[in-house]
Amino acid sequence: MGIINGKTKLSDAENKVTVSAFCRRRLPVVMTRMKMCETVSGAVRYIEHGHVRVGPEVISDPAYLVTRNLEDFVTWVDTSKIKRNILKYNDQLDDFDLL
Repeated sequence: MGIINGKTKLSDAENKVTVSAFCRRRLPVVMTRMKMCETVSGAVRYIEHGHVRVGPEVISDPAYLVTRNLEDFVTWVDTSKIKRNILKYNDQLDDFDLL
């Protein structure tokens, strides 16, 4: 899940696993670290409105825990206006996607 380092012993998990380690794996915090949003509250708003997906699944719960394996698959929904504005800004918007 990414809460403890891979090199630590399992017996160390009793003392080193904290609540803040779980909070850092929540989807809004991961989005903020990935520079998808400026603030955590903005990320919560985007998630609640259905603009974010993890893999093929659209996530609407801000308390969703993201594992290290799924961290690379956090993206915008294809039909999201936020994604369209980002592509337009980067001059990568394809007219076929608008259909």
